[in-house]
Amino acid sequence: MRPVPVVGIGADGWAGLTDTARAELIAADVVVGSARQLALLPASVAPERVPYPSPLVEGLPGLLDAHAGRAVVVLASGDPMFFGIGATLARLLGPERLRVLPHVSSVTLACARLGWPAEDVETVSLVGRPLAALTAALAPGRRVLVLSADAGTPARVAALLTERGYGASRVTVLGDLGAATESRHDGTAAGWTGAGPMPALNIVAVTCADVPDAEPPGWASGLADGAYESDGQLTKQEVRAVTLAKLAPLPGELLWDVGAGSGSVAIEWLRVHPSCRAVAVERDPVRADRVRRNADALGVPRLRVVTGSAPDALHGLPAPAAVFVGGGVTGAGVVETCWDALAPGGRLVANAVTVESEAAVATWRARLGGDLVRVSVQRASPVGGFTGWRPLMPVTIWTARKEREQ
Repeated sequence: MRPVPVVGIGADGWAGLTDTARAELIAADVVVGSARQLALLPASVAPERVPYPSPLVEGLPGLLDAHAGRAVVVLASGDPMFFGIGATLARLLGPERLRVLPHVSSVTLACARLGWPAEDVETVSLVGRPLAALTAALAPGRRVLVLSADAGTPARVAALLTERGYGASRVTVLGDLGAATESRHDGTAAGWTGAGPMPALNIVAVTCADVPDAEPPGWASGLADGAYESDGQLTKQEVRAVTLAKLAPLPGELLWDVGAGSGSVAIEWLRVHPSCRAVAVERDPVRADRVRRNADALGVPRLRVVTGSAPDALHGLPAPAAVFVGGGVTGAGVVETCWDALAPGGRLVANAVTVESEAAVATWRARLGGDLVRVSVQRASPVGGFTGWRPLMPVTIWTARKEREQ
């Protein structure tokens, strides 16, 4: 079966393509791409031109089936495998069915224009993703490149930076990189209002300023309790750090946070790595909405929130690599459902604060094994004119790992 060539094209159009890429396009029966990409091809390139379907992912299989037996070439912006359609096609067809011919990516061009070492730059795509995804990349002195969704993205980025205390950050918008119409606009986030219209094809470069009046959340597990909006249903900072260590997240893994409360464990799981995934299950709709707000505020809007009671709300969810039971360990069927859903090698961590929940985890440990750890935390606080220790409720943490099949 003929491989599907995926040709990366830049804003410089036909002139920027290699001879190999041009030959693929000339020999094609059908060229698929966005309206902007197709318009970059000269009239002498005669194959039928077909725009991307909408919605893209759902429509691609049908489009390719409709042209089965014909020589199809797919156009992509820049590097097809860098936040591009190449990754989508690899999932749909399998990588062995593709022949990828990349162009220079917009990130590479931006780093070249700015003199930034690419290895020191964080890249965030806002194409089809919520603005809140940018929040997790912000830190004093950090350089971030934002792949824009449209001409309005720079203003939205500047507003978010200002809202998060990074108003003094330097912002540069690079438009139409590589084209004759290439442009550059410089300013600060707080002063961006009225900067004028931006090109539809742009990338936003941010150098994060210091935030002297605020303490940005760190990237390690155990964020300050004040980082979360909460009604008191919150796994406290010190216990949360131990809990995340027991859950042991790895890139790409999925967590179930059952009885999510404020969502702190799922949120910090997601902050470990951009590829980590999590589902927060919370029966109280008010708390579920609060979990969503906390996820947005801490830069992980990809958190999936399910409103419902366990174990019923767990049915149909994708199988997890780890489960945290922060609430409901005494509920009928909750631990059984979580344990059965775990893949071999998966981890289950349950926190207990009451006598009844401690008894439940002790019983489960006797059946399934694992270990128990009791965490007792005391925090210093004023006692009259002096300082004394006030204990938090001790928490018992049960951790069990499902054995791998022999």
